[in-house]
Amino acid sequence: MRREGFRVAVIAAALAAAEAAPAIGQVSGGVSALAVYDRVDPVPLGGALGEVRVIHPVAMLHAATLGGRLSFAGMANLEGLTLEDGQLAPGVAGEGYADRRHPHTYLHEAVATFEQTSPIGAARITWSISAGKGFAPFGSDDPMSRPVIRYPVNHHLAQVLERLVGVAAARSGPAGLEAALFNGDEPDAPDQWPNAGRFGDSWAVRLTLYPTDGIEVQGSLASIASPEHRSGGGLDHSQQSVSARLEREVGRHRLYGLAELARSDDGAFALHSFLAEGAWGAGRHQVHYRFERTERTEEQRLTDPWRTPRPHHDFSNLGITRWSLHTVGYAFDAPGPKGIEITPMVEATYGRVHSLTPDSFDPELFYGADTFWTVSAGVRIGWGARLHRMGRYGAAAVRNAELSGSGVEHIH
Repeated sequence: MRREGFRVAVIAAALAAAEAAPAIGQVSGGVSALAVYDRVDPVPLGGALGEVRVIHPVAMLHAATLGGRLSFAGMANLEGLTLEDGQLAPGVAGEGYADRRHPHTYLHEAVATFEQTSPIGAARITWSISAGKGFAPFGSDDPMSRPVIRYPVNHHLAQVLERLVGVAAARSGPAGLEAALFNGDEPDAPDQWPNAGRFGDSWAVRLTLYPTDGIEVQGSLASIASPEHRSGGGLDHSQQSVSARLEREVGRHRLYGLAELARSDDGAFALHSFLAEGAWGAGRHQVHYRFERTERTEEQRLTDPWRTPRPHHDFSNLGITRWSLHTVGYAFDAPGPKGIEITPMVEATYGRVHSLTPDSFDPELFYGADTFWTVSAGVRIGWGARLHRMGRYGAAAVRNAELSGSGVEHIH
């Protein structure tokens, strides 16, 4: 029944496209990439390491009918070519990487949406059906579209991405509700397609309140079947998230803030996260700060100390560590020729790792210290549309939003 419902959603979107095709007139796109130098001290097994990487090399396409009934959001991500060995990021883990951020899949997002506004009594409800590859309605925005360069440790606790999704959404007044079915398996490689045979084995719901312009409060739940075993049979994850988000202009100043709590429980370990970040911008300048305290499981490493077994094996867990990080950064928006945007950035992170299971994993033995520094400096180059808030489709989408992840002119 779940798969049948997904097929119905796709057919509805296709019929709407055929009906409205002559009216298509809103198309935009853009490209963006960030060349960054990261230096980390210490790294696994001790010592310091610096690397240059190209991150977030993306191409975006957005299209909609003139009436807005049918829309499409797409993003190609080439990190599989530029980030094959991952990006230095102490504490970050997932998809077989540890202390490095994994590359995302080549097709990061491709979602078609049918949207309609209908009167119900004295009220008007905007509802939508979306289908494709993208984000489940869970948690906060993709870190790629947020001001801080460094990905948070809680990425896999606070977002559910790169799945085949069918999403129904509705919004009336200051409240919006989303519900979705999707496949539980995470990708094992940038060129891997989601396991379509598992579509519908996982679900998510998200309630968002909009008490006033520029403020959002969301709470979401997700049940993810065997995310670390592509064929199924692994531990299921139960996840919860609550967050509040601020985005507002006060005079000539731009303000952004996010605070979130996230929890994930696979039946063997329960992991918790708290994150708060903010940014202030004026003119071409922007400063930002993030504090994060997140727990992660420590898995046995392969002969490559940056990698862990994939698929994940339950007996490879060595314990739990808690990562506490302070990150501060600055960016400057410098327009280049022919509409090209050039944004130099610099950022520093100081962190501490504490073992909650010291008898099974000692950070000082593995890293040589229980504190670390990360310094990053880079330049983002972009043209055309800026990064959008991935994961909110149709009735749940926030309108007229350009994101500071690709520059500092607008904070989101």
